[in-house]
Amino acid sequence: MKVLIFGAGQLARMMYLAGAPLGIEVSAVDVGSRIVVNPVSKMPLSITLDEAMLDADAISVEFEHIPEDLLEQARKTGKLLPGMEAILTGADRVREKRLLERLAIPNCAHRIVDDVAQLDEVVDALGEKLILKASRDGYDGYGQWRLASRQDLPALKQELAGLDLHTVPLVVEQMSLFDREVSLVGIRSKEGLVKFYPLAENLHHQGQLHVSIAPAPGCSAALTAQAEDIFTRLADGLGYIGVLAVEFFQVGEQLLVNEIAPRVHNSGHWSMQGADTCQFENHLRAICGLPLGDTQAFGASAMVNIIGYDKLNLELLKIGGCHLHWYGKSVRVKRKMGHINLVGENYAKLGRIMLDLADYLPDSHFPHLRAEGQKLQSI
Repeated sequence: MKVLIFGAGQLARMMYLAGAPLGIEVSAVDVGSRIVVNPVSKMPLSITLDEAMLDADAISVEFEHIPEDLLEQARKTGKLLPGMEAILTGADRVREKRLLERLAIPNCAHRIVDDVAQLDEVVDALGEKLILKASRDGYDGYGQWRLASRQDLPALKQELAGLDLHTVPLVVEQMSLFDREVSLVGIRSKEGLVKFYPLAENLHHQGQLHVSIAPAPGCSAALTAQAEDIFTRLADGLGYIGVLAVEFFQVGEQLLVNEIAPRVHNSGHWSMQGADTCQFENHLRAICGLPLGDTQAFGASAMVNIIGYDKLNLELLKIGGCHLHWYGKSVRVKRKMGHINLVGENYAKLGRIMLDLADYLPDSHFPHLRAEGQKLQSI
């Protein structure tokens, strides 16, 4: 079987590595140059994009922001999974909010703004503590602004005045006083079968995911059921096939959807060592029409992102349960250079492993690692 992935970054790379044992050949498209490449070496392949789409058994994506003409070309082949609606929804917060409203799925109180003059009435309606998000092309903390007080509104309006909000509106949300952020990664097959990985707890710094813990500690059966119900309604509503990630704010025992990602997801990377079948293999299984793999977790796992840092002491590989995944990129501020997966028999053991790892890494680049390790040891 052959799978073509739009996007040639680390997610395509990890799908390539997951597909090889199954005999699934994964190639990738650099969507900027539109050249078909090997997802690991990044070397161009001797095949045109048109030929690659014709040759593929399935076409998928590693991120949402794919040029729409490419998606339309793929859609016409009948091979694009998940479908174009799901991908466009994940790329546009306005579409996403409309989907959540149509399916009556709880999310943060919000307004859509296409003119800065509307912000005064938005503050009247939602209060003065707001987060403003560009409806497209914003990620990892980019394309976001915060309002803490009405007196800061004139300065914020001035900052936003140069943006074309008619083309890219803002989604303005009431800042939620949530207890924590969690995400659910699941898979839906061509036959409509759904499987779930356990909820993961996600720890962010400056708008970027730094650490995920799975299963998320302290999740009640009711909370898990709530997350799985929301996932199923979204996946069924989109006619979804493949891996889908849903990010939530947890407020008490209620979950509010923050955003959806129609693809394999950073908060599911722990599954590479921490689950029976990882998210990358399960995505390929789903879009190729193969039986879905078991999503059972082994013990307790953590995924630690390596962001804007490349001075690793490889002696850290001596730590039991420690697995390095390096992406082979040149270092840049806020760039994901790789990740480290940690697996322990229980939370206490995982916490000990995290503390051992913290001794090899600077707190400045790994701000949650030591504190979370200490916290897990007390569970």
